[in-house]
Amino acid sequence: MNANPSVMEFLHSRRSRPVKVLGLPVPAPAQLDDLLRAAVRVPDHGKLEPWRFVVLAAPACVRIAGQIAAHGAATGRDPDKVAKVQETFASANLIVTVIASPKPSDKIPVIEQTLSTGAVCLSLVNAALASGWGANWLTGWVAHDHAFAASLLGLEPQEWVAGFVHIGTSTATPPDRPRPDIGALTTWVTE
Repeated sequence: MNANPSVMEFLHSRRSRPVKVLGLPVPAPAQLDDLLRAAVRVPDHGKLEPWRFVVLAAPACVRIAGQIAAHGAATGRDPDKVAKVQETFASANLIVTVIASPKPSDKIPVIEQTLSTGAVCLSLVNAALASGWGANWLTGWVAHDHAFAASLLGLEPQEWVAGFVHIGTSTATPPDRPRPDIGALTTWVTE
C-alpha cells in the first residue's frame, strides 16, 4: 500500500469557492493546460474521451452575459433568474466549459461516458483548488437549454454542457458547510 496522507487531507478539507469571491489573476494558459491535463485523468472506459473543453476568457464571458439577457427576455424566463445567471457570466474572468461529447460505442454505454464527464468536472475543480486557485462547478438553465448552449458554444447535436467551471483567485474563504452523515448513507453487505 502506498498511502498519500497529504492528498487525503486535501480531499477531507476541499471546499469549492463561491463564484462571487473569484477574482484576478486567473491561471495563465500554461497553468490552465496543467489543470486540464490533471482533469482528464479520470476513468474513461474504452478510451473514448467523451468530453472536451471550451475555455471562456473574460471578454467572451461578457459577450455571453449579454446574450443570456437577450435570450432570457425573449423566452420569458424569470427576470431575477436571468439577471443572476447574467451576472455570474459578466463578472467571470475565466470559465472552463466542460462539454459532454458522447461517442458511439457498442461496448461503452452513454451513462458511463456521462459519469466520466462528471468526473472530469470534479477533477478540474480539485486540480484548481490543489494548485491554490479558487474554483466552482456550476450548471443552470444556460447549460440545460441545448439550442441556446449550442449557439453559444458550437455544440454538436449529441453534445451538452456538463458544467461551467469558474476558476480564479479566491478573495475570501467561505465557512464550511455541514457534511453528510456517512453512516446514514452507507449499507454494508457482509454475506
